[in-house]
Amino acid sequence: MKRVTGIGGIFFKARDPQALGAWYRTHLGLDVSEWGGTVFRWADDSATGTTLWSAFKHDTDYFAPSTAPFMVNFRVADLHALLAALREEGCEVVDKAEESEYGRFGWGRDPGGNKGEL
Repeated sequence: MKRVTGIGGIFFKARDPQALGAWYRTHLGLDVSEWGGTVFRWADDSATGTTLWSAFKHDTDYFAPSTAPFMVNFRVADLHALLAALREEGCEVVDKAEESEYGRFGWGRDPGGNKGEL
């Protein structure tokens, strides 16, 4: 089974997400939107997609239960099959998956306690 196919997003905590976004806009040329991030559009031989970059408020609980200041969103070929395989392999997986206009999502934690979004 094909598992991770790419990076869907890089999310991290910041004391002042707006100021940090302005720094990245000014110095690195990122097109940081009002919602605090930017969308990189890409295409390869087999697919097209997007990768998000976004600064979250330092006190967000979106990364919980991880205490890490970052979270990576991985693009996957089959979310539900991968979540089932991870459970069978004894990995820590959140018991729910969500579907929204932004896609389908599931979560787990690696042995270092870092939360990952699939």
